[in-house]
Amino acid sequence: MAKIVAGVGTSHVPAIGAASDHAKDRNEYFKPLFDGYDPAREWISKVNPDVVILVYNDHACAFSVEVVNTFVLGVAEKYEPADEGYGPRPVPHIEGHADFASHINECLIFDEFDIAIANEMAVDHGGTVPLTVMYDRPESWPCKVIPLCVNVIKYPQPTGLRCYKLGKALRKAVESYPEDLRVAVFGTGGMSHQLQGERAGFVNQEFDLMFLDNLQDNPEALTKIDHNEYLRDAGSEGIELIMWLIMRGAMENPKEVYRHYHVPVSNTAGGLICFEDEAA
Repeated sequence: MAKIVAGVGTSHVPAIGAASDHAKDRNEYFKPLFDGYDPAREWISKVNPDVVILVYNDHACAFSVEVVNTFVLGVAEKYEPADEGYGPRPVPHIEGHADFASHINECLIFDEFDIAIANEMAVDHGGTVPLTVMYDRPESWPCKVIPLCVNVIKYPQPTGLRCYKLGKALRKAVESYPEDLRVAVFGTGGMSHQLQGERAGFVNQEFDLMFLDNLQDNPEALTKIDHNEYLRDAGSEGIELIMWLIMRGAMENPKEVYRHYHVPVSNTAGGLICFEDEAA
């Protein structure tokens, strides 16, 4: 059967992708950030997942505000990088796993999660930057990817608890697939940041470190953080962290193997945490 062997929580700041694309990842500004990615890249090469289930949010590229779906699962064979106004990122296309994705979709819907199905969609920096974080600049991504898009843009977003429960249902779906696959789940977004208004540039390191510290052993505490608390304590975009709870919910017995935290990345905080699942 397929099994979840690893989980990753990572920021998907667009400047990370831009720095990589323009070979500025080791300049004076970005070097401390990208140096911290090297151990994670070495680790993921050893874990060597066949498939990554990539939890991210679209930034009005594949979807508009005319129809807002809470959860969207991609079931395509291939996904191209989205044009976010300055051309698509010069990164490889994402190869999907349509059969596995369709199986997951069916299982989640039968498990009472109302998942929208995307037979075709472009993937923006929310999805491509985490792949850059973990895999650098390969000729092709070394794994297949199933994108799971979450609405964290327009209120009402799902709760952290709902996301955590979705992660648990995701694990059941993965483990019921008969093919022998090694699966990693990436939860992306965050950490604390605000892009507009009087608090533009807001970063709360205390909140971020609290989130990282509780993710392995006390995720239930994180599921109790409500929308207002995210807005107040992590900035208007900090609610992206609920997507990390999908990853954590999918882990049965996680063991933290690496973390990296750096401020600033552009005008945000950048975090990375890697888990191996000892139940695998």
